[in-house]
Amino acid sequence: MKLKARFQDKIKETPSLSDNAPKGTGEINRHGMPGIPIGQTVTGKWPVLDLGYQPNISLDRWRLIIDGAVENSLRLTWKEFIALPQTKDTSDFHCVTTWSKLNMHWKGVSLLDLAALVHPVEAATHIMCYGYDTYTTNLSLEEALKPDVLLVHTYDGQPLPKEHGGPVRMITPQLYAWKGSKWIKRIEFLTEDKLGFWEDRGYSNTAYPWRNDRYSD
Repeated sequence: MKLKARFQDKIKETPSLSDNAPKGTGEINRHGMPGIPIGQTVTGKWPVLDLGYQPNISLDRWRLIIDGAVENSLRLTWKEFIALPQTKDTSDFHCVTTWSKLNMHWKGVSLLDLAALVHPVEAATHIMCYGYDTYTTNLSLEEALKPDVLLVHTYDGQPLPKEHGGPVRMITPQLYAWKGSKWIKRIEFLTEDKLGFWEDRGYSNTAYPWRNDRYSD
């Protein structure tokens, strides 16, 4: 895939794949880092965090818009989204508030597959994700195009619960979880970086768990 090839070297150089001295403990995870990043505690629960508002989006009302610095903008209905190639994956979930939930089983559509449909322009470098709750968060394309970055609708074989961002949220297993928008409704491709909700309020713009990269300097 031409898009993947464009970012392949940058992806390999990201800290969660290339850090020679990652901070953490436990068995090595799926992408070569310690299973438990520094400052994290493993939990069996899945705590709920949001902005104080959980939108109730019915499947017939849900839409996903992908636009910005792309050749072909998209506006997907639920039926069209579910008809796309589906990816199953198991990954870990690291929250900046110091808990980690391991071995979570997901099903959804990879961001890479969606990006291939819209054809980002050569100048595209980042994306901004928007949630139905007004949340925003930004990602570099070398992070967004990793194969474990998914727009998930299913967890443990069941529809993703509303409190965890259902019907669809993004997951970013190699970054802190705030980089994955809940109740996602739009992905905008950008030709320059812009700060999202928490990034604009002092959280790290890069969010690497194995560097304890929680807050901006």
